[in-house]
Amino acid sequence: MRRAEIPAAEGAERLDRALARAWPDLSRSRLQALIRGGGVTLDGAAIRDPSVKVAGGARVAVTVPPAAPAVPEPEARVLAVVYEDDDLIVIDKPPGLVVHPAPGHHSGTLVNALIAHCGASLSGIGGVRRPGIVHRLDKDTSGLLVVAKNDAAHLGLTQQFADHGVTGRLERAYLALVWGVPDPRTGTIDAALARSERNREKIAVVRPERGRRAVTHYRTEAVLGETEPVGLLRCRLETGRTHQIRVHLSHRGHPLLGDATYGAAFRTKAARLSPAAREALAALGRQALHAAILGFVHPRTNAFLRFESPPPPDLARLMAALAP
Repeated sequence: MRRAEIPAAEGAERLDRALARAWPDLSRSRLQALIRGGGVTLDGAAIRDPSVKVAGGARVAVTVPPAAPAVPEPEARVLAVVYEDDDLIVIDKPPGLVVHPAPGHHSGTLVNALIAHCGASLSGIGGVRRPGIVHRLDKDTSGLLVVAKNDAAHLGLTQQFADHGVTGRLERAYLALVWGVPDPRTGTIDAALARSERNREKIAVVRPERGRRAVTHYRTEAVLGETEPVGLLRCRLETGRTHQIRVHLSHRGHPLLGDATYGAAFRTKAARLSPAAREALAALGRQALHAAILGFVHPRTNAFLRFESPPPPDLARLMAALAP
């Protein structure tokens, strides 16, 4: 059990905020869960409302149970480890690998492999089915992903990803192949996103008051395709919504090659590609999206780490086949 006296502040503040200042190694979301679960007492009385106002001098006690064992079972799998230390691990995720268990994918996920690889060191926060997961990539998106191994690393990384590099040094860039060439070739897409009312499995652009703000910055790196123009884009996220790049680019009329969900109307364009490009696109069998760059501040050492991942073989073959 941890005990502390709330430090003096200007006026009363929320209990969860006060506890986060007292114990910076515990994330605010975890503290909120502990409060709601009855694990926090205020001046000797249990309290379950994280928003209760507390003043300086109040005495609190927090019972922090050991991290719950991860529900997923360990499954040995060869991982492309780009970097690893006692606090975190950076993986180059192949296409087709689901990040964490979900309906329809209870095994064979990156989490299953991480549990086998990291053992007891894997962070217990982030949900029992998502231990250590700070951010995610779609099943069919390849590229770089960082996972926390302990609570302190999880907290530090989560704060950076929540900010999306607006005030910090987080860097995330994706390579995308899209139908056509955006006009202008460099720009920003600022369009709110929400679940589609017609198809709950899809995300849609909606009016600002109906969704969450989403901002994607893009730059056209090259124009490929001899018979049908294909843009090679570098995209940087200012926000990190589900399917953000795929939906934003489709909304602009430039869906990703191979995206059966948001680019189905563009399938006929494939017939106008060269035979080699058509074959490479068919072999790709997924959206042409790759998380190519990942940079962040190490949560313990404060060193800036930056990693680059070349396009995986399936995407590299398509790019080569499209090259003029």
